[in-house]
Amino acid sequence: MKDDTLTIELEGTSGFERLLEQLSRRGETDLDRVEPAVREILREVRNEGDAAVRRYVARFENRDVSELVVHDYGGAAALASLAPELRRALETAAARIRDYHERQADQQRSFEYEKDGVTLASRVTPLARVGIYAPGGKACYPSSVLMTAVPAAVAGVEAIYLASPDTSAEVRAACHLAGVTALVDAGGAQAVAALAYGTETVPRVDKIVGPGNIYVAAAKRLVFGEVDIDSIAGPSEILVVADDSADPEVVAADLLSQAEHDEDAYPLLLTTDEALARATSAAVARQLAALPETDGRGRPRRAVAVESVRRNGFALVVSSRDELARVANTLAVEHVAVQTHDASELAGRILRAGALFVGHYTPEAAGDYLAGPSHVLPTGGAARYGAPLGVYDFVSRSSVISYAEHALAAQADDITAFARSEGLEAHARAVEVRTKPPRAQA
Repeated sequence: MKDDTLTIELEGTSGFERLLEQLSRRGETDLDRVEPAVREILREVRNEGDAAVRRYVARFENRDVSELVVHDYGGAAALASLAPELRRALETAAARIRDYHERQADQQRSFEYEKDGVTLASRVTPLARVGIYAPGGKACYPSSVLMTAVPAAVAGVEAIYLASPDTSAEVRAACHLAGVTALVDAGGAQAVAALAYGTETVPRVDKIVGPGNIYVAAAKRLVFGEVDIDSIAGPSEILVVADDSADPEVVAADLLSQAEHDEDAYPLLLTTDEALARATSAAVARQLAALPETDGRGRPRRAVAVESVRRNGFALVVSSRDELARVANTLAVEHVAVQTHDASELAGRILRAGALFVGHYTPEAAGDYLAGPSHVLPTGGAARYGAPLGVYDFVSRSSVISYAEHALAAQADDITAFARSEGLEAHARAVEVRTKPPRAQA
């Protein structure tokens, strides 16, 4: 069995190339394995509504639910009950996330202009209802509530429903700060189904966002089309891009901050300095041994991080700064921490990343909790084309077109020529019926 250190591969070796190819395919999921079971859950919830949701909550979450949709969830009281330091942290995070996304909203405005008798517009409208999934398995994540619900609220969504198996005081307090309308007291694929199809008490939403386990991911994939979704979230991942200016203890700490999320998480180091790779690997083993066995609720923490390092803890050593940028762009990792000389310059060359953490004093953990941008990011290489969750995920866009009579007359010949070149005579006649006298159309 692999020990609790990083596997180190050097550029130019067959092992390096195999590892790079393996990591490039990490987004291939095993959703097909659970899809039959998830389809059955979706079918039963669609047909039976609340009764099926309650049955699956009892089966998978080992609890009974008396009220699936909770509007009066006691968020203000939950916030007041928290320890002062946690309450302050939640309030600070909510304010910073709101500030960032209000600035982002400024880039999502409607516009309209007129030229030559044609009025054109892009209309941006908030979604009416959204469902947010907040996981509650290996850890408690009030941060995920803030990072998903605050952008929705800033976008102007009318009703925000948050589904989670975790209704702890921390989660309810975060819901209150974020402006969540109501809680859906269920998790798993059954919660996704309730939000997508609607039940007697759970309203059907327009979009479902937020990370979850493989069953949640499979359910989101299957309901896409019935509703919109943000993305299919995979295991958390971090790539620390470093040179000889980096501190191996700091690099190791950043790697473990993601390893403790999930046994399948990817803690990755990319460096030009083999000595740093070896020192970081040793630091990872030391720091793993010092992690607590469990969190405050008795859930395992060290074992999760250990397994992540054993499965997916790698260090790739390359020959140049150019290779740092090339490999980082090839892998397109969720979190990319740049800890090098002139980190800003190198970060500017890394174009495929969910989020960049630039400089030696920018821990990824700051982005998870307090910085401001949403921590819901593309995983598994999806940063090649995906984007962080944002205000733009909670709006719809409509194009608006209005022609004056003289404007259509001026463009009629071009439109009809296009239509007839494609063999679409009815398109051409729909223009001519407006612009030519009846006899000329015959």
